[in-house]
Amino acid sequence: MDLHGRSAIVTGGAGGLGAATVRHFVGIGVPTVIVDRDEAGVQSLAEELGPLAVGIPGSILEEADVLHAIEAATGLGTFSLVANVAGGGTALRTVARDGTPHSLDEFRKVVELNVVGTFNVSRLAAAAMSQNEPDADGERGVIVHTASIAGIEGQTGQVAYASAKGGIIGMTLPMARDLASAGIRVMTIAPGTMGTPIMKSVPDEMMQKFVAGIQFPKRLGEPGEFALLIEQIARNPYLNGEVIRLDGALRFPPK
Repeated sequence: MDLHGRSAIVTGGAGGLGAATVRHFVGIGVPTVIVDRDEAGVQSLAEELGPLAVGIPGSILEEADVLHAIEAATGLGTFSLVANVAGGGTALRTVARDGTPHSLDEFRKVVELNVVGTFNVSRLAAAAMSQNEPDADGERGVIVHTASIAGIEGQTGQVAYASAKGGIIGMTLPMARDLASAGIRVMTIAPGTMGTPIMKSVPDEMMQKFVAGIQFPKRLGEPGEFALLIEQIARNPYLNGEVIRLDGALRFPPK
């Protein structure tokens, strides 16, 4: 897809991988709407990046907030690109060492944020994109989800997070098939251990453990590499319905 004249939405855009994606999009001239529950972070990033970045504080679980962001993106260009980066997890075993079962509410929250939130943004964005004029290939838009390699090989204590990211992986192909007639492609990125500000703040001993299983390059992934992959997905019209691992050939061990 030619990105000239297009606009984008990045959810979870106030920090980590989301903020890197916003900066990358703005850097290549794509007007971008930043959606995040962190109101101060949204405003700060929008002010930093200037007129090509518009901050819309809100929740991906709220239809009104998502529609507000879509309206803003439509005012910036032909709304054609969504990066679903918002998400999160918790670290709890199915049954703790003391015999306490995993909190059902915590499990629901993680699944709702990741799976329901991603679907909510995608369904509303796709409805808006379907009204775009198609390009020469019949394309109207691109939706990129964020999963995790935990959704493929979840570790001990990641049962909620792995289930949620596995749900995102599972919706990729059927959503791509659903939206094929509208000319909207759907892809998912499954990052490994990425060098977000939070990850880089851990003690050296823990950092060495994170890096140990990464084959090459022997380091954490850079958030800018994640953002670059989203751009590459958007520009390559034959990428559709697939999950791309971004992990330096890392495979998670059980612990």
